[in-house]
Amino acid sequence: MTRSFNRLKRVLDLEAQQGYQNKAVVGGIRQFAVFWVEQARTEAADELDQALVEQVADVLMDYGRLPGPEARQKALQSLQTSLERRENRLGSAPAKAAPPEKKQQAPPPAAEQPAVEQEEPEEVVDEEEPAGKKRPFAPPPMPEAEPDPEGLAQPTTSLKGVGPKIAQALEKLGAQTLRDLLYVFPRRYDDYTLMKPIKDLIYDEQVTIIGTIWETRSKRIRGDQVLVQSIISDGSGTIQATWFNQPWLAEKLKAGLQIVLSGKVDQFLGRLVFNSPEWEPLEMEPLKTRRIVPVYPLTSGLNSNRMRDIMRAAVSHWSPRVPEPLPVEIRQRQDLYTLPQAISQTHFPESQDTLYHARRRLVFDELFLLQLGMQGFRRDWQAQPGFPLIFSPDALDPFYESLPFALTAAQRRVIAEIADDVTRSIPMNRLLQGDVGSGKTVVAAAAMVMAARAGAQAALMAPTEILAEQHYQGLSKLLTPLGLNVCLLTGSTPAAEKARIYDELTEGTIDVAIGTHALIQPGVQFHKLALTVIDEQHRFGVDQRQALRDKGVPTGDGVANPHVLVMSATPIPRTLALSLYGDLDLSVLDEMPPGRQEIKTRWLRGSERERAYGFVRRQVKAGRQAYIIYPLVEESDKIDAKAAVAEYERLQAEVFPDLRVGLIHGRLKSDEKEAAMRAFYSGETHVLVATSVIEVGVDVPNSTVMVIEGANRFGLAQLHQFRGRVGRGEHQSYCLLIADNESAEAEERLSALEKTNDGFVLAEKDLEIRGPGEFFGRRQSGIPELQMASLLDMEMLTIARDEAEALFRADPNLEDPQHHWLAERVRQFWEQAGDVS
Repeated sequence: MTRSFNRLKRVLDLEAQQGYQNKAVVGGIRQFAVFWVEQARTEAADELDQALVEQVADVLMDYGRLPGPEARQKALQSLQTSLERRENRLGSAPAKAAPPEKKQQAPPPAAEQPAVEQEEPEEVVDEEEPAGKKRPFAPPPMPEAEPDPEGLAQPTTSLKGVGPKIAQALEKLGAQTLRDLLYVFPRRYDDYTLMKPIKDLIYDEQVTIIGTIWETRSKRIRGDQVLVQSIISDGSGTIQATWFNQPWLAEKLKAGLQIVLSGKVDQFLGRLVFNSPEWEPLEMEPLKTRRIVPVYPLTSGLNSNRMRDIMRAAVSHWSPRVPEPLPVEIRQRQDLYTLPQAISQTHFPESQDTLYHARRRLVFDELFLLQLGMQGFRRDWQAQPGFPLIFSPDALDPFYESLPFALTAAQRRVIAEIADDVTRSIPMNRLLQGDVGSGKTVVAAAAMVMAARAGAQAALMAPTEILAEQHYQGLSKLLTPLGLNVCLLTGSTPAAEKARIYDELTEGTIDVAIGTHALIQPGVQFHKLALTVIDEQHRFGVDQRQALRDKGVPTGDGVANPHVLVMSATPIPRTLALSLYGDLDLSVLDEMPPGRQEIKTRWLRGSERERAYGFVRRQVKAGRQAYIIYPLVEESDKIDAKAAVAEYERLQAEVFPDLRVGLIHGRLKSDEKEAAMRAFYSGETHVLVATSVIEVGVDVPNSTVMVIEGANRFGLAQLHQFRGRVGRGEHQSYCLLIADNESAEAEERLSALEKTNDGFVLAEKDLEIRGPGEFFGRRQSGIPELQMASLLDMEMLTIARDEAEALFRADPNLEDPQHHWLAERVRQFWEQAGDVS
């Protein structure tokens, strides 16, 4: 049977199963006939076939007008009889071969065509930045209303139809007040104005299609996981959609259900497929009116229709009452919608153009408020008294001469920047970025020498005891030969020694204190703390950083703030660092010391895991040690990842029974982590199984192998941090990446890691591939979460920074009456984040 007649038979069978309701295909049987007849005519085997095609077309075109299910059943049964006769007739004679289809999509079943596709549909346009064309700027009309901040502060229960239960569900989405509710934006849109037929889908594009589920089946695969697969058809072709570990979908995605499907087009065995796409039942009303429909985040107790109704009520009444914070001249200069227009059109856009401009305004607001806050923090910090360090120009010469190596040009440049800062009465606030092994510790030591030669003290705070110990050992070697007194203060320091250190810090006989949060305990008083170095800033809270600053140099007017040097080994591209840390001056060590060995990196498939184990065993036999990293701590239903705990037990029992295997993960208590790390550091354990808890931290010079399981689950920057845990000693080191998913994106990421050891190059690539949301993983301490803005949008970032700087110069305190609402908006935006420095 030729493809078209096979397709017809499947449609007729499904229509019969559904009781002849004219719902087997989206838009009705007539809609299917329009597309079927063209293909069937080209595939007709002979003149009898051609006559049958015309007969079928006549019946199907009038099918929807027939009076009720009985008449429809009779019509379709006559067609079924004709089709059976055709099969019998062609059974003994070879049929004319059907011409090949232009594009093979998925397995045969096929079926229907949505009503929106009577004309050739256009390609879906992404609502982000337009490709190469300027969007028309025509602000939509908006009802006039007075700003009503008090009304917007009311709880969501003040909205008609929202009771305590619905309000509780909305609160889970972050909305306690009406204003909060207006900022619960759609997570995506189903654009019924621009639908795309399955036959025109292209690999790797993000699309929305509509169609009818032809069949759904579920099966169990390895690890007792459930795979649910549906065949979706729209008359132009079919495509398979697969969902992992969501067994309940088999009950929901019944054959005959008309759905909207959104996701990225993937490939499997040469066929186009969807993997875990978004879906929801098709609503005919927006399909007929060709509307852009918002799809909101949901939670238990809220379905998509109810959520849309709530949002429509909230947006129509309250968005015109949102105060406009932006001065009119900025809006005019940058072609920006008003805030009420932007909120309204982001929720219920009239077109892709209005959606683009609405989102553009909201993106600008976030970046503008971010930059205004940074400007304020910078001014507040610089307004505080500092303690200028006075030392002779040759004070650092003995330090340089004592080093067993020459400083890089980058190190000399950064030391000069620090020296320039600390001699001023404005306290330094500098971020020192450097790749793993770029020599940040030596730069910090030089700054400490400056403080000591000026008759003051310096302190370095590290996030863990073992890191603090490592800094103490390294800095003592550099500073003790110069006559500086260096101490280590952690929670494990014995009470008697603590008391002695407290006394010596107060007297000023200790020049440099290195420690953990123990440095900021109330009992710790410095004689003259003029420099604080904070290692891995994002590991400390706002209060901890402020507590260390408050121990600065006493003056007649209070305390002079110490100079602050923040060290980070997490590479962040310069443009992004300027946005996230706009209140800090930025120094970058962009040059590696000569002689540092490049870590040899190889990407392996899961089937090559045994090779990796064999390599680890050979390295341990040669006297070295190895890390094996896993992406999760325990089995998760959501991600098929190796659990570190289970794998540790398996590795010890089955793979390395004759070696000592250790385990460290984020759910261990602090002292257990320290003990596991110390055992590896001292060589007691040969192999350390770990999660991302070891991303930053301890140097174990004897470790030469880093095996990373599920490497595709980590970002490039994070993988680079893991890799930096090895290669700290004299021996050649290796990083083996084992991927459990060989998607195009994973291949791009892991190949990039094989090619370069430059963390900044990799950070740029990682941002390009994954975007800043995933790049940072969790929200950065002290930075407000950005709902709409991408920190990669350098054009908008630059515009927002320029406008913020100009406004800040004119009205730094936002005291001008026209900036009243702006001042309030800045306060709201930043109140969740606190101090960022």
